Amino acid sequence: MIVTFILNGQPVSKDLDPSRRLIDVLREDFLLTGAKEGCGEGECGSCTILMDGLPVHACMVLAGQLDGHRLLTIEGLSASGELDILQQAFIENNAVHCGFCTPGMIMSAKGLLLQNPDPTEEEIRTAISGNICRCSDYRQIVMAVKDAAARLRAQGGAR
Repeated sequence: MIVTFILNGQPVSKDLDPSRRLIDVLREDFLLTGAKEGCGEGECGSCTILMDGLPVHACMVLAGQLDGHRLLTIEGLSASGELDILQQAFIENNAVHCGFCTPGMIMSAKGLLLQNPDPTEEEIRTAISGNICRCSDYRQIVMAVKDAAARLRAQGGAR
């Protein structure tokens, strides 16, 4: 099946088995390895990407569902060669621990900030609740998201 979609800002048209999982397509066909497979059941969030600006678990999306959609992966956040404000805030707030959950956590947070540029701590915690971090108590992650939100507001909004 020919599937046409936008991947990290670039139009893509590819012959894909519609039953293949998006996580496999990203990692194997496009060599985008930022999204990690942790559980394969949509429970851990390590494979989170944005689909039309909303967080989705790439292990739960099939290739046949991609047609006409816009996908953004962690690699797409720094496509210009510069880190996204959210990525920078994670580093500066020591919110990157072992790194396994970090791409998915950042993508969930990015989805939140695209919808809500001034989230409360509760809204941040809700937005990242689909992402499991086994190395942290989430305080630094929440601080990083709040920091990024403040920086984005100071610059005039999410990019």
